[in-house]
Amino acid sequence: MTGGNIERRTFTELRTNGRRLEGYAATFGTEARIGGFTEVIAPGAFRTALTGDVLALLDHDASRVLGRTKSGTLRLTEDSRGLAFSLDLPDTSAGRDVLALAERRDLGGMSFGFVVPKGGETWSGEKRTLHTVDLKEISIVSAWPAYPDTEIALRSRGESDFERRRRMLILAGARHGFD
Repeated sequence: MTGGNIERRTFTELRTNGRRLEGYAATFGTEARIGGFTEVIAPGAFRTALTGDVLALLDHDASRVLGRTKSGTLRLTEDSRGLAFSLDLPDTSAGRDVLALAERRDLGGMSFGFVVPKGGETWSGEKRTLHTVDLKEISIVSAWPAYPDTEIALRSRGESDFERRRRMLILAGARHGFD
């Protein structure tokens, strides 16, 4: 789908730090099976989209806004790994629910909604590479990730790097049990 149709992809890297969620909404170079084709996001795909107003939503629901770049409650950066985010959760019922689910490790991960502008993708057989996307939103979701090489991790204040890595390995093992 290109043009005006918004596409959505799901990832599972998420950490909490107080009322802040951090992680990756997308990673580069990881193949994902989307319907009848494989998709990869190229480094730099989000670069031009980061100057616009991007929303943070719960389950792609525009009535459950958790933050936005325009207000500064959502911060997005593109690094060598992918699209990193930092989100200050609101003190609303949706924000409190997300925080409680993150602390229990019940969230499925992150997703993003986007439009591919003309010339923003290339195809090689059944493989699509996204080079440029018009990012509309990132979402916290309870679904399974489209891109399997990401992880969900809970980070709390005072947690050691060892404990964080151990939890990520446990979650990665559980995730691979569903492949």
